[in-house]
Amino acid sequence: MERYAWKGKVLKGKKEQYIKNHDEIWPEMKDLLKQAGICNYSIFMYEYDDPEYDADVFGYYECEKGIEFAGRTQAESDVVKRWDEHMKGILILEKDEKTGAQKQMKQVFRLD
Repeated sequence: MERYAWKGKVLKGKKEQYIKNHDEIWPEMKDLLKQAGICNYSIFMYEYDDPEYDADVFGYYECEKGIEFAGRTQAESDVVKRWDEHMKGILILEKDEKTGAQKQMKQVFRLD
């Protein structure tokens, strides 16, 4: 099973909306993530006082069908395109130019 981690920033004044959007995540978005082979998906938030941002967010998931398949499935999805538009002005993400997905963080340690 391949693992994937990403990070982003929540814009100032948008923390509650970010949380609300995820509390009310669309069923079709959940279905798409599952179709992509994504499981064990968690997002963590670190809040701080900054003039531009409310928080950093860190996402982690596992890919049952591989990272490449998960990335391609998301990149080709109209649901993801709508979700990205839904999150516009709330979240700043650095995107991978090849896949269109969040840029993958490099794993440097793992304890099994």
